[in-house]
Amino acid sequence: MNRCRLIVLVAAAALAVPGGAAAKGPSEASIIGPGLATPLAVEGSGEGDASTPLGLLVSDGGFFPQVYGQSPNPLLRAAPGRLGSKYVVTYTLPGSGTVDRLRQDLYPYAAGGPVTYMPSNRQFWGSQRTLGGWYRGTASLRTKLVAAGLPAADPRAHALGRASSSHSRIRVAIGTGAGIVLAAGALALLRRRR
Repeated sequence: MNRCRLIVLVAAAALAVPGGAAAKGPSEASIIGPGLATPLAVEGSGEGDASTPLGLLVSDGGFFPQVYGQSPNPLLRAAPGRLGSKYVVTYTLPGSGTVDRLRQDLYPYAAGGPVTYMPSNRQFWGSQRTLGGWYRGTASLRTKLVAAGLPAADPRAHALGRASSSHSRIRVAIGTGAGIVLAAGALALLRRRR
């Protein structure tokens, strides 16, 4: 009887190992985007240990549900509203004799908190495919990314603010010019009638 239990335990342990290996995290990541002169290296443990920058990005950025799926599913049904500047995260995902790279879009300045997106059906480890989708991160993710080197505010928002203020000045100038032309025309008509 003990021998039978031992065989069952060994078989159960053997079955558990591939399942754990299938949910392996990335070994490193880098981020590129506006306001970064060079790619920002994100280091640490990619196994979901939120005490390291990479672990926080993986756990709070939705890597595991986007790559492997999760129950209950935390992915959003569609892209949320205003996203802000887009950054690209490239994860290095080591496997059995292979190293794959997966890309994820990162919107750290999105209204309501950081948002990530990973395309579905991206191949890795030979036959595996990403689930993909939109994920809402936490406020601490943005704080940690800024501490790691991202700009403190959305660079695109500053550029849009400058563009909209210059557009406002142009509209005021055009409106003022049109008003002067109309006033001059009305004055000319009055003088003509006299």
